[in-house]
Amino acid sequence: MSACAVILARAGSKGLPGKNTACVGGRPCIAWTIDAALSSGRVSRVVVSSDDPRVLEIGSAMGGEGVERPEKLASDDATIDSAARHAIEKIGWVQGPVVVLYANVPVRPEGLIDRALERLDSAFDSVQSYAPVGKHHPWWTARVDDAGGVQPWEGQVLNTGVYRRQDLPPAHIPDGGVLVVTLDALFGRIEGVRPGPHAFLGARCGGVLTGEGEVVDIDSRVDQLVADAILRERLGGAEHHPTRAWRRTG
Repeated sequence: MSACAVILARAGSKGLPGKNTACVGGRPCIAWTIDAALSSGRVSRVVVSSDDPRVLEIGSAMGGEGVERPEKLASDDATIDSAARHAIEKIGWVQGPVVVLYANVPVRPEGLIDRALERLDSAFDSVQSYAPVGKHHPWWTARVDDAGGVQPWEGQVLNTGVYRRQDLPPAHIPDGGVLVVTLDALFGRIEGVRPGPHAFLGARCGGVLTGEGEVVDIDSRVDQLVADAILRERLGGAEHHPTRAWRRTG
């Protein structure tokens, strides 16, 4: 079954203003996510949802469908699922799963979208990509008070008694590379799901794993520099791939 990719690109950003159109690897940041969606063998429609006219211009130039997002869905407290539902309703998509992609993630492994969609076929309501937490493991989380005193985040033993990284149990965190959901999950049509901000993920949540650093989610200038370096290395130092470069039109 074919899928619809919805690329979310809100104009406002407190951490890094204009990050969705910032230059990364010689191209606007969002261009890399549009490429990933267009390259998927399972995605038949690519929609760009934004309140930023420049984002919508880039999306249209690259072959995507633009959906202008209303102000109430582009605020700091607007939810991912509400923006995705708005885009799906606007284009009238009714025939397959939805791939939610973030415009500020220019680095993701090739084929990640299709891997997630294949896993969704295994009776999951949603599938996200997860990366290993590395040295930022929950067992090493602590509370530091105003006087500088340190206490375990949970329990009574600092660092849970583990001091070598290799002795930590595997732990993963959503990395923003991809999120796929069924229409029933996105629109709250699955029984037995507890209300809450993640109810749109449904009752049966799945995951696909990525390697450490394989996905870069840009929220700061440091993230932008890292992503830029990775992409330029992939392209062998070239400014951009000639067949994938975004060209301004008009």
